[in-house]
Amino acid sequence: MVQPSTREATYADLEALPAHVTGQIVDGTLYAHARPASPHARASSVLGGDLGGPFDRGRGGPGGWLLLFEPELHLGRDVLVPDHAGWRRTRMPEMPRVPYFELAPDWVCEVLWPSTAGLDRVKKLAVYLREGVGHLWLVDPDGRTLEVLRREGERFVVAATFEGDAPVRAEPFDAVELELGALWRG
Repeated sequence: MVQPSTREATYADLEALPAHVTGQIVDGTLYAHARPASPHARASSVLGGDLGGPFDRGRGGPGGWLLLFEPELHLGRDVLVPDHAGWRRTRMPEMPRVPYFELAPDWVCEVLWPSTAGLDRVKKLAVYLREGVGHLWLVDPDGRTLEVLRREGERFVVAATFEGDAPVRAEPFDAVELELGALWRG
């Protein structure tokens, strides 16, 4: 369950969290939650594997991306940990050796869980928009959906919504077909 604190959070508050808890600071509020259950972990793991080969490593796809699982992002005063983030190699040619990233990603994916969906869809979405993230994916293992948001000016628009087991091509990774159903199967 997401538990916001009642005072302005600091990085020391994040460091004080137990190892089994993920913490983020959004608008000065500390949000802490336990690791999600298996459907979330499965969807996130399969997605990372499916995108990594063709886009990060260029195997069977165009390459051109640096993709990371749960990177820590320091965007202004906010500290976010998306499930996945990606930078075009034109913006980040090499991965820096840093404990966190201050350069906003080009793509972010949040795998929704009932306890964090509101935070992901509202507060974190606003930060991603403010920081110029070009695409945001919202993966819902319970609803078996992938919602693709594209930045257009000062807002995100829904570029596509996919559901079920269909093969999909979802921007910005539409050069390769993804098997959506693999995210839900265990």
